[in-house]
Amino acid sequence: MLTSIAIIFLFGLVLGSFFNKLKLPSLLGMIITGIVISPYAFNMLDSSILLISADLRKAALVIILTRAGLTLDIEDLKKVGRPAILMCFVPACFEIGAVVLIGTQVFEMSVLDTAIMGSVIAAVSPAVVVPRMIRLIDEGYGKEHSIPQLILAGASVDDVFVIVIFTALISLASGEHVSIMSFIQIPISIVVGILIGIIAGLGLTKVFRSYHMRDSVKVIILLSVSFLLLECEKRLDGIVPMSGLLAVMSTGITIYQSAREVASRLSIKYNKLWIAAEVLLFVLVGATVDIRYAIEAGVMAIIIVLGALLFRMLGVFTCLIKTKLSVKEKIFCMVAYTPKATVQAAIGSIPLAMALPCGQQVLTVAVMSILITAPFGAICMDNSYKKLLQK
Repeated sequence: MLTSIAIIFLFGLVLGSFFNKLKLPSLLGMIITGIVISPYAFNMLDSSILLISADLRKAALVIILTRAGLTLDIEDLKKVGRPAILMCFVPACFEIGAVVLIGTQVFEMSVLDTAIMGSVIAAVSPAVVVPRMIRLIDEGYGKEHSIPQLILAGASVDDVFVIVIFTALISLASGEHVSIMSFIQIPISIVVGILIGIIAGLGLTKVFRSYHMRDSVKVIILLSVSFLLLECEKRLDGIVPMSGLLAVMSTGITIYQSAREVASRLSIKYNKLWIAAEVLLFVLVGATVDIRYAIEAGVMAIIIVLGALLFRMLGVFTCLIKTKLSVKEKIFCMVAYTPKATVQAAIGSIPLAMALPCGQQVLTVAVMSILITAPFGAICMDNSYKKLLQK
């Protein structure tokens, strides 16, 4: 395993740096590193690290979502209002609808199978979006209309919405009964996640104020609590739905609201942690990609991904109607909401593992969506924010 970790970091950093020099996002180099060293190519990774790959990716997500929470002012979120709520589900619904429309024609699949495919690729990737929104907040871009906060809030809840829809559709395809409670779980998991995060944040703030300790120790404590929140989500499964990642982000937001100086210092520490976590996350995402599926997919899968992407952008534009955002700011929001990576890597293979008839096509389109949208979204954001947003 230690050799595999060394390969991940060394190759990931080298290729990421190379792509940076080409004025391309480093994550593209890291994903390509993962594809090259994956079991589907040169098979350079130990099986032990592949077994814990999902947990390592989730740990990296925890780091960047906590970092986001530690810089997110709740007052800015209040300014956003209606569009932030709509961004949580409208773009995903547009995208799922597009995949159903296109997929039934291109692959001649049933409506249910194409809906499953749509729910797999509909989730936006926090791993790609969140670090860039944090950078915008730090640099002061889009501040007047709270654009980074709008996208951060929407992207965090979007995943919860899509995963619940995916779970319900998978149950239907397996012949299980899906009740109205399956969909009521969406708001419940959001509210419970936020409440538990607030409680954890207030508790940690009190501990940090009561006991003198180094900031590095505070980071370890905060990370440990964040991992426990994810475990809490597992333990409460079947009892009370809860979004662990939302709880993690809410914990960071609460610390920021209660003790801004502490949050600022912790944020700097998390920035340093992200240097390693980013490499681990995107290389392991790349390692889940079987490039053979992408090659076999051909033009049809590309048509579905691009068609879904256009409808997703239309969904974002719909959310921003009658807002004060300029045309340029709306265009930025549309491209910022396109990247896919982590969720698709996590759930793309589930229908195939369950032996559903649509499994192969779903995995193929999920792979293609990562390869197309992660670089597209990252490149567009990196190269356009200074031109489209006001500082």
